[in-house]
Amino acid sequence: MVLDFAKEAIANASTHSINFDELRAGKANIKVFGAGGAGCNTITWLFNKGINGANIYGINTDALHLSITKADEKILIGKELTRGLGCGGYPQKGREAAKESVSELKKSVSNADMVFICAGMGGGTGTGAAPVVGQLAKEAGAVVIAVVTMPFECEKARIDKA
Repeated sequence: MVLDFAKEAIANASTHSINFDELRAGKANIKVFGAGGAGCNTITWLFNKGINGANIYGINTDALHLSITKADEKILIGKELTRGLGCGGYPQKGREAAKESVSELKKSVSNADMVFICAGMGGGTGTGAAPVVGQLAKEAGAVVIAVVTMPFECEKARIDKA
C-alpha cells in the first residue's frame, strides 16, 4: 500500500521516526508559520478560514503589520535590530533578526511533528527568516515543508534576492 511505501521512504530518509498511527488519529502537533509580510498575509487568510488541527504563528520584523496579522501566536523578531520597523527588503537583515530572536523561535517550533512555513521570496523578513525557522524546526525533529511565492518576472531586483 502507499502508506507502507511512505513509512519505508521516511524511515530510510531520516533518523527521525514518524508515528503514522498518531498522524492518522489527528494527534500530530502541526504548526504553521507565516514569515514576513506575504507569509503573515497567508496565515491570516488561513486563520480566517478556520483551519483546524494546527497552531498558527505569525513572525515579522514589522510591528505594525504583525499587529493586523491574525494568528494563535505572534512573534516580533529582531526587536533590537529593526526596532519593529521591518527589514527594508534586505534578506540579510531578516536572517539577522531571526538569529537575534532564536530563543523565541526555538520555543515556538519545539514539540512540533510537522511545520509548514509560508513566506514570500524576494523581500527581507520572509526571505531571510524562513530558512532560519526551517532549520530550527528540523533540528527539533519536525518534518518541515515550505510554501513560498516567487516574485513576478517583472520584479528583477526581488528575483535576485529570492
